[in-house]
Amino acid sequence: MAVAGTRAASRRNPTRYTSTLMQVQSSNTQAGTLAATISTLLVDDEELARQELAFLLKDFPDVEIIDSATNGLEAVKMIEALEPDLVFLDAQMPGLDGLAVIRKLKEKKIALPYFVLSTAYDQYAIEAFRLEAMDYLLKPVSHERLSQTIERARRAIGRRQAIEAKALEAAAAAPKPALQRTKLLVRSNNRNLILDAQEMIYATIEDGIITIVATNCEGHSNYRTIEELQSNLDSGTFWRVHRSFLVNINRIREVIPWFKSSFQLRMDDKKQTEIPVSRIQTKRLRAMLKL
Repeated sequence: MAVAGTRAASRRNPTRYTSTLMQVQSSNTQAGTLAATISTLLVDDEELARQELAFLLKDFPDVEIIDSATNGLEAVKMIEALEPDLVFLDAQMPGLDGLAVIRKLKEKKIALPYFVLSTAYDQYAIEAFRLEAMDYLLKPVSHERLSQTIERARRAIGRRQAIEAKALEAAAAAPKPALQRTKLLVRSNNRNLILDAQEMIYATIEDGIITIVATNCEGHSNYRTIEELQSNLDSGTFWRVHRSFLVNINRIREVIPWFKSSFQLRMDDKKQTEIPVSRIQTKRLRAMLKL
């Protein structure tokens, strides 16, 4: 799998975390600029099909292929970690097929990219559009038909990015809560532990359950969402670097180059957990550290 190889390469040349990251307090309230490229993931169990599509996409300079997956399970993991704008997804794959990938992402409540389903048969078209796929391509894909799809993707992604930018601006302008929590309750081994908020290294959510990793303990939180937890903490210290992760900027140990133009954060916990930085937050990170 390409993820493991890229990770291994990145570890050989880590960019050290510096005190400049403390500037996140001010940058955390600024809206990021809109992306100039369309980050794209290719998913197909046939290598030749992936190569042919990648070759065709070279004619669209704003389309950046960030990685490819060979099966549905890889696709789910990569979409969650990389947050691509666009995914070309083979409808027919052994195990978890293309339609099942979309259903799985919805079950996990992961924000969906735009999907373009592709297959040699048109029998999946109705179900694909029912699952809100943006487009449907029949193999072999022609350049003219692909051009129409890319233009549709540009318009859709542009609208989504404009909405995201306005939401970030509104969040920055919103008043901070008058009362911020200094203590957190963590359930661990049938015990309810109380810890100082500053002891939290990071929090993550999976299947609707928030796990808090702190200096001396790890357990579940009674908050229901990362947003709810974040709103009760100091926004200058706790940074939402990814839809599934909230980190304490004082407990970041390293900034590690990862996929094309993206990064991971190595945290200061016992496992030295590596946390992906989302596409939008990567722009802020690069600006802060001059990466």
